[in-house]
Amino acid sequence: MIIKDSHIPIYYQLEVEIKELIKELNPGDPIYSEREFSEKYEISRMTVRQAINNLVAEGVLVRQRGKGTFVAAPKVEQELSGMTSFSEDMKKRGLTPQTKILDFKKIASTMTIANKLNIQEGDMVYEVTRLRIADDIPMALETSYIPVHLIKELQVETLHASFYEYVEDTLQLKISHATQTLQSTLAELEESASLGIASGAPVLLMERFGYLENGTPFEYVKSIYRGDRYKFVIDMKRSK
Repeated sequence: MIIKDSHIPIYYQLEVEIKELIKELNPGDPIYSEREFSEKYEISRMTVRQAINNLVAEGVLVRQRGKGTFVAAPKVEQELSGMTSFSEDMKKRGLTPQTKILDFKKIASTMTIANKLNIQEGDMVYEVTRLRIADDIPMALETSYIPVHLIKELQVETLHASFYEYVEDTLQLKISHATQTLQSTLAELEESASLGIASGAPVLLMERFGYLENGTPFEYVKSIYRGDRYKFVIDMKRSK
């Protein structure tokens, strides 16, 4: 129900109405068109468009050009308080993880990569580009740089599973911790093509540095996460 003389903006009231409506729907189900919402609630299409735009930005709805607006699949949450691999994290949430290797090669490290891994420029590293998938939906595009002198004989088969499990269980190296930064950005053309989103769509850029127990960096990872399918959760405690 929309109250037109309320102090609450009409577009916000419509957002609440739509959220209640889609509780009875499933991801991928269509919702009313702008015209139908406008006629149903006797409000302007501009107001309807603002409400729908806000819900699309929030990740509640998704637009498909030429088809309409649909209920979005719920976002996957990842806590930033622990260090887990993508495969481990998806399994914990009851999703089926898949990895598609887009590129796997040894390269001489650039100065930038060498500085990030605390190695000499020109030292060999594995450069691995992987498309991370959960329940058949692309979730993230990930490029990793791994020092060859630390992780010898890395095979492409290993990268389809949990890399962290391989490091700890097979190589018997103890992973200590990671530091990571997170920021919003816009998808570039190549990234959007891999993730199945529009070029310029909002994405989350995460950079992670993984360390062994002795403090040695063993990986630098740059990941592009779909903003419409992923959100990160931080558990913060008050410092005194």
